[in-house]
Amino acid sequence: ANKCVAEKINKLSKGKKAKVFVYRIHDKPDQEKLAELSNIARRFGYKINLDNNQNLSRSINKLMKDAEGKEEKNILSIMAIRSMAKAVYSTLNIGHYGLGFKHYTHFTSPIRRYPDILVHRLLENYLYDGKQLNVNSLEDKCEHSSNMEEKATNAERASVKYKQIEFMQDKTGEQFEGIISGVSEWGFFVEIIENKCEGMVSMRELDGDFYEYDKKNFCIRAKRSGIQYKLGDRVSIEILRVSLQKKQMDFRIIS
Repeated sequence: ANKCVAEKINKLSKGKKAKVFVYRIHDKPDQEKLAELSNIARRFGYKINLDNNQNLSRSINKLMKDAEGKEEKNILSIMAIRSMAKAVYSTLNIGHYGLGFKHYTHFTSPIRRYPDILVHRLLENYLYDGKQLNVNSLEDKCEHSSNMEEKATNAERASVKYKQIEFMQDKTGEQFEGIISGVSEWGFFVEIIENKCEGMVSMRELDGDFYEYDKKNFCIRAKRSGIQYKLGDRVSIEILRVSLQKKQMDFRIIS
């Protein structure tokens, strides 16, 4: 994967011999996920301008501002984050879309120490020695840093989920108000408004009708009655099961 990195760097620097450096890069958003975000936002009465990157950035910022303090804010924030590319470290600088910077790196980040050290070493090298460093070796270190960051993020999410399930262990049978935060062919996820804990209402728990998953409209629909459970809907649920081992909760819709 590193074979053509040096050539790309030189091409980006318009033929000049660029000095190798470590950048924090962030690619453009995924167009398909942006379209999904736009459709969901429209359901809540918001509009996102997808014409160009500048208008898109302004639209998303306005969306977050307008949704502040409202129940749909959390869902829209999650969908907006999902539509964005993941920021990584690389010697190949393509800029940082999210921040709008053409050149961006970390110099003193409290949670990304190794990339900081790489930057410090590079600066010291260019200030006092000036020798060009091996781009492939440095790119390997960037890739390692990105991979470790992803592992740390996944571990953080898993620990939060574990503590949420632990907190809800003694609440089986209790009822809560929640917001539908995700829809799939197996059922839909509900985030409890009171404490932000999330569980699932399985298709098999939906009685009295035959339900189908409508991927295009982010909903589950009853075939006979036409009842719909859509992303962002407010629902009342009862805690059916809580499994700390599986790190999951099962809910039932209250009629």
